[in-house]
Order: sequence, then structure tokens, then C-alpha cells
Amino acid sequence: MRILVAVPADPTPAGPTPAGPAPAGPAPTAPVTALREIAFQLERAGAPTYRVRAFRRAAQVVAELPAGQLERRLGDGTLRTLNGIGEVTAEVITQAAAGQQPAYLTRLLEEQGGPAAPSAMRAALRGDCHTHSDWSDGGSPPGEMAEAARALGHEWIALTDHSPRLTVANGLSPERLEAQLALVSRLNSELAPFRILAGIEVDILEDGSLDQREDLLARLDVVVASVHSKLRMPADPMTARMVTAVRNPHVDVLGHCTGRLLGGRRGGRPESEFDPDAVFGACREHGVAVEINCRPERRDPPGRLLALAAETGCLFSIDTDAHAPGQLDWLENGCERAERHGITPDRVINTRAAGQLAGRAR
Repeated sequence: MRILVAVPADPTPAGPTPAGPAPAGPAPTAPVTALREIAFQLERAGAPTYRVRAFRRAAQVVAELPAGQLERRLGDGTLRTLNGIGEVTAEVITQAAAGQQPAYLTRLLEEQGGPAAPSAMRAALRGDCHTHSDWSDGGSPPGEMAEAARALGHEWIALTDHSPRLTVANGLSPERLEAQLALVSRLNSELAPFRILAGIEVDILEDGSLDQREDLLARLDVVVASVHSKLRMPADPMTARMVTAVRNPHVDVLGHCTGRLLGGRRGGRPESEFDPDAVFGACREHGVAVEINCRPERRDPPGRLLALAAETGCLFSIDTDAHAPGQLDWLENGCERAERHGITPDRVINTRAAGQLAGRAR
């Protein structure tokens, strides 16, 4: 799928934006849009992070230029003296400013081919219950993720950054989560009728408790509970751990249940061992959706467990677990797997309107 968006910068997650001179006028949108679309397509294709960052950084530099400065630099050949603009990004900017589709973007689109017709399941999805921003380990601000989701046809996304104990992913302390809730409220007033659902991907701790304050979990629209530590626990304690979490009235989705990795930059990782009948039975009993994770290196749960969850009568959530805007377009990966196992849209919670999800009985 091709996406063309020009998005505003978000407030930074840690403290106020540093003071500085305000731009004299709006920056040209064509180069910014082209740079961001290239970054989106690279993310969608799973390109290395450093390549994506080069284009997103260049887009930010151009967007922050005072009115008229881009034209002057293009005219006098000083574009590349700007920190963050290299040979390739300068060529993209020059071509886009001249009203051309940059050759780099043309090549990317040709390599990926035309968009395939969406499956019936994909057409039924209204949003994505599991996404990350640069407030934890994602690469883009919440507003940029939301704008990309809206451009893809979503009605909503759930912002589910990590909880505090996952320090490697810059998990959100209670204070930072409260600050993010305030940001989500402001963004929703700007983006309406599109909606960001306030959420979290909360760690399931070893005893099955959740890694965030109960009063804050109660304020959220979507709580995805996932195991991220001690993944090699013996099956019995792992089963008890997961069932305890599923029984928590705040939990809406059981995230990537086996924790497996099939390769990618983090390498492979085997499935966690647990009693799937007990875990999926608890999910069915408590109305917790089993996540069908769309990340190419996860594809979790595996086919045999997805079939069992379907036979058990579970609800599902088809989620990208996106850490960048381009990854929001991975939903078809999970839709195809769901349809293959006979799962119908009425059993998938992200076919529902935002208000239905936010109002789910706890």
C-alpha cells in the first residue's frame, strides 16, 4: 500500500521542547512528504533502522526550516551543509521540490509491487490494538503513528507503550504514563473523528501480577498483557503466571503468547512452554482476546496453537505490534492467518468501533 502523509511534529516525551526561534512560515510540504513516504516504505519492507532514520531526520530538518530558506539553499547549492542532509536525501528533496516523484521513491515502489487487494478480514478491521511510539522503544511520536494509521484507513489505534520494568525498552513509569494520557487527550482533540485509544503493553511479572499501578490500568482503553522476562520458565509456573494475568479484570489482550522469535535482528528464540488448554480456556472465560501478532519475526501464536485457540472459542486481536509508521501496514499478515484457521470478523475485537473497545466491561 502506498501512503502519502505530511505530519506535524509531536511534543517530545521527556519534558518540554527546548526553546528556540520559531519558523518564519510553513516549510514546503512536498519534500517532507516524499522523505516520510520513503521512510514509511522502508519500514514496511523491514529495512535497517539507520536507513529509515536518515530519511525521517532529513524530513524533520526540512520541516523546521524558516520560510524561503529551502528555496534559497536549493538555489545556491548549500542544502548539504545542513546537519542531517546527505547526498541521497538531498537528491530526494531537490526532485520533490521540483514537483517530481523522487527516483529513490519510484524504485522502492517498483520493488514492492502494486498493492494487493485486501482480504475480507483486513477490510473489516477498524484499528490496531498494539502499537508503540518513541515514548518507549518505537521510532516515531504518537501523533505521527496516528497520522499514518489514519492515512491507511484506520478509524483508531491503541497506543500501547511498554511498562516500567522493561527498562531496555524505556518502559513508562506511572508519571510518564500519566503525561502520555494528557498528550493522547490533546491529540484526539486535533485528530477527531480519528481516535487514539490510551493503552499499554504491560509486563506479566513472574507471579502473574501486572507491571503498572491498578488505578492507572483502570483509566486505559486497551491493556495488552505480555510476558517479556523469564521466558524459559517451566511449563507449570508459566501457565499459572499467564492464567493469573488473564484473570485480571483490566486485561483486554494476551500479547504474543509464546514469545517466540523466528529470526530477524534479534535472532531466533524458542516458544515458551505452558498449558495452552488452560491459558486459552481462561482467555475464553474472561473475554480476553488472544493476539495474532503480525510482526514477521513473531507470527505468534504458531499455527497449531492458533487452531487450538480458535477451537476453544477465544476472541482475537489482529495486531501489528508496530514500532514505526510503515509497520502499521503489516495487518494483512495476521488477517491471512486468521482466515486460514476459520476465524471470522465477529471474533476479532479490532473490527469494533473505538467506543466499543473503550467501553468494554472490565
